[in-house]
Amino acid sequence: MSFFGKLFAGGKKGEPAPTPSEAIQKLRDIENMLTKKQEFLEKKIDVELETAKKHGQKNKRAALQALKRKKRYEKQLQNIDGTLSTIEMQREALENANTNTAVLQTMKNASDALKAAHKDMNIDDVQDMMDDIAEQNEIANEISNAVSNAVGFNQDIDEDELERELEELEQEELDKDLLEIPAAANLPDVPVAEPSGAEKAKEKKKAVAADVDDDKEMAQLLKWAE
Repeated sequence: MSFFGKLFAGGKKGEPAPTPSEAIQKLRDIENMLTKKQEFLEKKIDVELETAKKHGQKNKRAALQALKRKKRYEKQLQNIDGTLSTIEMQREALENANTNTAVLQTMKNASDALKAAHKDMNIDDVQDMMDDIAEQNEIANEISNAVSNAVGFNQDIDEDELERELEELEQEELDKDLLEIPAAANLPDVPVAEPSGAEKAKEKKKAVAADVDDDKEMAQLLKWAE
């Protein structure tokens, strides 16, 4: 059995295969484990390289053994890189499949809901119902128009008579406005109090001056008459 077959096979024969979500989680766990092993091998490679440098020509045999171990670690690291790439592609494929499954399931549920909603509907019945609604609306409009247009209402009305009545109303309003203007009788009364002494003296002086003027004019008139 292949590696992936063992990875995703059920614990016992006859058990159902893991769901896409379970398989994705298992792949992530393997990725984490292999990543940690990569870090471990990289450290081992660094150690063996330092060992080879340390011995060099002083202990050629030890240096060569360190380089051999380094090569084995590098080979294991290379294999892990390839395995991680394969697992990553497999995980992405499962994630896409899981997403597509969820989308398709949602679309199927929506389709089933539509079918259930239209289950008891028939296009002919719907059309008949719409025709009935239109007919009832037309009847309602006719009844409304008949009620609003009462018998004899707005009939035999003389437009000229309405114009004359309107002019009379306007004239009444104009007359009413004129009557509300204050009359001359409401003006302040002329004072009738007795004139004071100074005012009497002035009046008397004016009277004397007037008499003098009259006497002068009379004398001139008599002199002209001679």
